[in-house]
This record gives sequence, structure tokens and C-alpha cells, in this order.
Amino acid sequence: MPHDETPAPTQAPPQTQTLNRSSAGSSAARLPAPRLPGPVDAGPAPWLLRLIAVGLVLAALNLRPAITSLGALLEEVREGLHMSGSVAGVLTSVPPLCFAVFGIMAPRLARRFGAGTVVCAGMAAIAAGLVIRPYVGSTAGFLAASALALMGIAVSNILMPVIVKRWFPDRVGTMTGLYSMALALGTALAAAVTVPLTGALGGNWQSGLAVWAVLAALAVLPWIVLVRDRTPAPGQPAATRPGRGSGTASGSAEGSGPASGSASGAASGSASASGAADARSAEAPALRITRSRTAWGLACFFGLQATAAYITMGWMPQIFRDAGVPAGTAGVLLAVTMAMGVPLAFVIPRVAGRLRQQGPIVVVLGLCGLIGYTGLYLAPAAGAWAWALLLGVANCAFPLALTMIGMRSRTGAGVVRLSAFAQSTGYLLSIPGPLLVGVLYQHSGGWGLPIALMAGLMIPQMVAGVLAGRDRTIEDEC
Repeated sequence: MPHDETPAPTQAPPQTQTLNRSSAGSSAARLPAPRLPGPVDAGPAPWLLRLIAVGLVLAALNLRPAITSLGALLEEVREGLHMSGSVAGVLTSVPPLCFAVFGIMAPRLARRFGAGTVVCAGMAAIAAGLVIRPYVGSTAGFLAASALALMGIAVSNILMPVIVKRWFPDRVGTMTGLYSMALALGTALAAAVTVPLTGALGGNWQSGLAVWAVLAALAVLPWIVLVRDRTPAPGQPAATRPGRGSGTASGSAEGSGPASGSASGAASGSASASGAADARSAEAPALRITRSRTAWGLACFFGLQATAAYITMGWMPQIFRDAGVPAGTAGVLLAVTMAMGVPLAFVIPRVAGRLRQQGPIVVVLGLCGLIGYTGLYLAPAAGAWAWALLLGVANCAFPLALTMIGMRSRTGAGVVRLSAFAQSTGYLLSIPGPLLVGVLYQHSGGWGLPIALMAGLMIPQMVAGVLAGRDRTIEDEC
């Protein structure tokens, strides 16, 4: 009987099977788990990105009217509240003081509650402060209500670059230019129309200041939606959604999630080892940023440009009025200065983003400031429009500084730390400027010494800006 010639299958020895199973198991363990389709890669909806852009614009429109509307009516406020020149100098120094003090709190608040929530609260604080301050009837109450509005401005100032970096990482220059342009537009609008609005409202300076609370109230609306939204940012996995309780490395890095300062906090929000590594790297800049020359240069540049800006916003209408220019025209001249930032705030960040070094832009802006102050000293009334234009160009150092904040760090964590450090330190440095101008004006009886001070500060501003504009990042130096 013929037997079957088909060979029986060869069976490996038991120890070989064990080795094969162990090898296969270890290989499987080394292989990454397949990514599941769905919400992890979906990203934010287009309507949400449009809403964030609208929110950025509305918030930026409210970051300066509290200051420039006061500058346009400073003489009326001084008379109504019986302020001396020195006290008015203190009043014009309140904005940088509040920006320095409250700006330090912004990163921690953003990690705890989310950047959108903090900006929403900031807009509400601006609206409340602007409604309250004209009617308190005393200098101390006026300062306190102003501080409330400026607190909202301070935290929003810090978080604007953070929100741009988080939601528009591939359009930092464009979006920075957009909200910088809106900021300049709001600044100019308040300077130009506050005096006419006051006249239309019966000549009451209280109503002329309080009306700007309406714009702040409108800015609250889009941020209310963002407070409740938990959509992950572009490139952010769903496990690291911003919001309370996520404890994610991404939230810490972008300054918009809850606080997660330790590797264990990051691990609770994300089970991966890379999440913990991200959290550790997000904490590093907080400890070492003071070792960076670029960070210090950017802080000094920011502080000196802020000094010039707040002196201009607080005192320039008064300079023109003392030179014989009518009050309405003086307000329009300040509006022209601020309006120069509308187109340039959009152009300069885009140009700066294409350059490896931003020093040449810093020098051009500084020279415009020197020429403008010289003209303001020699012929304040005769060449008023030319000096207003030149000083408006010089004031565009602000959007340039914001752009450099985004460019001088490689990570979202670095941006939020650098933004907080540069702006808070810069505003601290800018506090004495407006106050010193008020003291010099009162004791010298004229504007010669204050204007000479303004012109002299442009030199160190250019030096610090060139230092901050070098092609390097804080991570390289820290």
C-alpha cells in the first residue's frame, strides 16, 4: 500500500519557539501603537479659528483707549479732580506700573484657567474700570478704577503673542501684524474722537471717558465662546486639550492650559514619556531666562519704547496745547501719531519676519524718533503735523518688539516666558519716564527739558533693539 510521501511539517524545538515568541513580543512592544483616526487629528474647526481672529482684533482694539482717551482730556481731568502736574505725572505712570505688576501674573493665570478665559476676564475688567473711573469723584478712586482697567489690559498684552503662537503657529507674522494694526487703530480712534464725543455728550469729560466701556463690553463676547471651547490647537493631540484639569505639557507650553509644572502633572494628562519630556522642557526657560542677553536686550528695548509711547500718549496733546494748538486739533495730532501704526503695524512684523536680524529696522525707527523730538523742541506748532507723523513711525517699535518676542524662542513655552519677562521687566523700566516728564514740566515751567529727555532715551533704545534683533534664540543662550 503506497504511503504518503508528503513530509510532515517540521516543528521547532520548544526553546526555539519560546525565543521566537519572546522576540516577536518584544518587537511588538517596540512598535508604536497605531494612531486612531478621529478627533485626535481633527484640529480646530475653521469657524473657531475665525472666531479667535475676531476675538484677537476686538481685544487689541481695547488695549489702548483707556490711556489715549485720558491723554486727550488730561487737562479737563486735572481741573475736575484738582490734580497738580506731579500727580498727573503719576497718573501717566500708572499704565506701565500696572502692566509690569499684573503682567507677571498672566502666564500662571493662563496655565490655570486657559488663555481664552483670562483674556475674557481682562476685557470685562477693562469695561468695568472705564465705567467706574470717571464717576468716583476723587483722585485716589480714579487711580484705583484706572488700575482695574489696566489690569485687564496687562494680562491681555502678555497673552496676545501666546494665543497667536498657539492657534496660528504658521502665521505668526501675519496674525501679529493683524492685532498690532487693530491695537494701533484703537489707540488712534480714542485719541481722535474722544474730544468730539465729549462735545456731543454735552461737554462732560466723565461721559467722554466712560463711552469707551462699550467697546470693551463688545470684546467680551467672542471670548465667552472660547472659554467653553475645548478644541485642541493645531498640532495638539486631543489628550492635551486646553482647560481645567488636563494637566498637559502642551497647556503649560502654550500658556493656555492649566498649570502643570512637574513631570508627574504632565504624565497625568498624557501617558506618554514624550509628554513628560515636553513638560520638563517647558519649565526650563522659567529658571534660566535671566541668563539670556537677548532676553535682557529685548526687555530693555521694550521698556524704552514703552517709555516713549506712554510719554507720547499722556503728554503730547498737552505739549501741542501749550504751544497754542486748539484742544481738538491736539487730539487729532495724537490720533495721527497713533494712526501711523495702523499700516506700519501690519507691514513691519511681516518685513521683520523675513529678516535674520531686525537691527536695521530698529535704527530707522529710532532716527525717526530723534528727528520728531528735535522738531517738537524747535517748532512744536509750526511743524506739528510732520512731528506727529515722525513720532508715529517711531512708535511702531511696539509691533516690532512683539514680533521679536515670537522670533527669539523656538517653543511655545519659550514664547510665553519671554513675553512675560520682556513685557513685565520692560514696563517696570518705563515707569519713571512719564512721571519724570511731569515733574520736569512742573518745575521747569516748559517743555524743553522733558523733550530733551525723550530724545536722549532714543539712543539706548536703538542699542538695546540691535542687541535684541540678533539672529539667536533664548534657548541657545539659556
